[in-house]
Amino acid sequence: MTPSRPYLVRALNQWIIDNGLTPYLVVDAGIQGVHVPEDYVTNGQIILNISPSAVTNLLIEDAAIEFQARFGGVPMQVYIPVVAVMAIYAKENGQGMVFGAEPGAPEPPPFDEEPVQEQGSSPQKPSLKIVK
Repeated sequence: MTPSRPYLVRALNQWIIDNGLTPYLVVDAGIQGVHVPEDYVTNGQIILNISPSAVTNLLIEDAAIEFQARFGGVPMQVYIPVVAVMAIYAKENGQGMVFGAEPGAPEPPPFDEEPVQEQGSSPQKPSLKIVK
């Protein structure tokens, strides 16, 4: 079977947006092929706002997620292999999903809950918890 992660990321992203909330991705920046701004990586992870107001040209494909965004005012093309996605959740209430291992995918490490903050926004920690 094909991995379920890209299907779940697409569905959860749409669900979060449909409910008027902000989708955040937790990404393992150490996975080969990840192209994100290194200045925003903390403990090998980055949390990215993928809402329509924060990114352009968002593509959630079976193999990777791609979009354009600005970091500190500098535009960047972001590329994330789907296996590097550790979680997707709503910024406002923490509802979403943490991904475990799938056949052919590495087990993601626990994620740091400090999101990348947009200018003018106040820091807010998500309420996601890893349950084993």
